[in-house]
Amino acid sequence: MNPARDATVHASAVKVGGSAILIRGPSGAGKSRLAFDLILSGRSGQLPPTVLVGDDRVHLDTAGGKLWVRSPRELAGLIEIRGLGIRRLDFVDAAIVGLVVDLAAADAERLPPPEALQTRICGVKIPRIPVGQGFSALPMIVAALTTTESSYSGNSLGHCEKGIGNHITPTIATD
Repeated sequence: MNPARDATVHASAVKVGGSAILIRGPSGAGKSRLAFDLILSGRSGQLPPTVLVGDDRVHLDTAGGKLWVRSPRELAGLIEIRGLGIRRLDFVDAAIVGLVVDLAAADAERLPPPEALQTRICGVKIPRIPVGQGFSALPMIVAALTTTESSYSGNSLGHCEKGIGNHITPTIATD
């Protein structure tokens, strides 16, 4: 990574298993809360082990065609827990971003078009979950990471090995 090219953004990030989730949104949207909820989900076994990368402000950079996220040194291991203040957690220095979650997203829809489920940051295309104002992101993220998509819309019986027309295609969970 090249610190001189870093982009600093107002966001939080956690590493879930092998890759990071970058959480973006306006001030007060719940970025820190979602980061902590994901860490708790990792501790409870709902998700793979989850650890803080950064809270409130993170650096983004590209290397090897991947988007990397890391915490500024002065904020490393710190997270704001509303009602308790700033707390210290275990953290990782850097991680490759595998998913972007946009809180209070204006383009969030019940059944989003495929193009809304992707974003491009620093030239790198990454899966995205747009979350509408007032909706909980945690169940959407758990579903995206632990389930597969039913592709009923374009699959005919002729394409189905078993002839029943119920196809399951991989999504973020198996990429």
